[in-house]
Amino acid sequence: MNIGLIGSGGREHALCQKLSESKFVKKIICFPGNAGTAQIAKNVKIDILNFDELFLQLKKNRVDLVIIGPEEPLVNGLVDFLNKKKIKVFGPNKFASQLEGSKAFVKKMCKRYKIPTADYKICKNKNDILNFLKRTNFPVVVKADGLAAGKGVTICKTKNQVLNVSEEIFNGKFKSSKKLVLEEFLTGEEASYFLVVDKYNFKFFGTAQDHKRVGENDKGPNTGGMGAYSPAPIISLEIDRKVTNKIVKPTLKALKDKKNPFKGFLYVGLMIKGNEPYLIEFNVRMGDPECQVILPRLKSDIFKIIKNTVGNKLSSTSIEWTNKKSMTVVLCSKGYPGTYKKNVLIKDFNRLKTKKNQKIYHAGTISKGNNIFSDGGRVLNFTSIGKNFFEIRKEIITLIKKLNWKGGFFRKDIGWKIIKKK
Repeated sequence: MNIGLIGSGGREHALCQKLSESKFVKKIICFPGNAGTAQIAKNVKIDILNFDELFLQLKKNRVDLVIIGPEEPLVNGLVDFLNKKKIKVFGPNKFASQLEGSKAFVKKMCKRYKIPTADYKICKNKNDILNFLKRTNFPVVVKADGLAAGKGVTICKTKNQVLNVSEEIFNGKFKSSKKLVLEEFLTGEEASYFLVVDKYNFKFFGTAQDHKRVGENDKGPNTGGMGAYSPAPIISLEIDRKVTNKIVKPTLKALKDKKNPFKGFLYVGLMIKGNEPYLIEFNVRMGDPECQVILPRLKSDIFKIIKNTVGNKLSSTSIEWTNKKSMTVVLCSKGYPGTYKKNVLIKDFNRLKTKKNQKIYHAGTISKGNNIFSDGGRVLNFTSIGKNFFEIRKEIITLIKKLNWKGGFFRKDIGWKIIKKK
């Protein structure tokens, strides 16, 4: 089968690598891909939000099945578009993608289906904000309603900060919406919980914990993710059961009730407090960088899992995992998540040797001739699997130091909470 893979980040390189290991996959075409996918697939440079142009390229490259990596084309309705064109596609439709595309949609659903989440108010003006602030304590979480590339959530410690951040959103800071959700601040430990879902069934697809803050000890501004590890030790069998019964099943029922069942990867962002899971957010695709630590632990053929999900045959599909642990550390461009340079040569990349248990996933990279250049804020994901998180991290840092890229930086403390406990 010829696979069309949409996206250009570390998640897509990890998916591409795993798909390339399947005997059922003949060819992979990445739209637009990166320097890593170029080594195992055909890259086609294209605007993935131009659906008509994308459709022409899918036909030209005789793509049999499309897998959509990032959220924006999903939220914009690419699945609906391809379904009308009779092209098989893995991912949720536009309605179901509101789980990620609209915080207000999710909060209303949580209220109706009694899904545990933070107290909230959907705000369209200053009065809405002031009314919520009268009945809650600080800090308060301000969330832009629509997609904001990971930059739409702010934890505010004062009333003035809430008003200032809210005004920016009302004035159109994010193209996606001019309304917002205010939330009470939940304390506890965060975890990422993944599922693969077809029209009738769902199956567990791994857990992870990631580090969003740019600085060591989880300080500084939020990023798209500085590193992650899998599995998440905090997800016990009891927590797993509670997540399934209190969050997953009611959510999937809600979408079925609306005649728009979910299909694809579903990320459940959790806060675990007092042995109880609370929903923070949904993503309607694999996380990044969580995908880069979950897929190396997958023993089963990912193509078969995806094909059977598209065909609604997930119930007869077995998904097996290695009992080893996995970690990834993200090498970023200096200045990220603020201003950073692109097109910086990664001088010794091609000389770098990896062991069998190690992988380097490209994120923001581009190849020119035989050389690799940076092309984004998050540039490379250094991933390794093993038995012990401390040893895995040590191995990854040794590899990054061997590369010695002067244009980048990384966090040396990924997994610090769990490693400190050992």
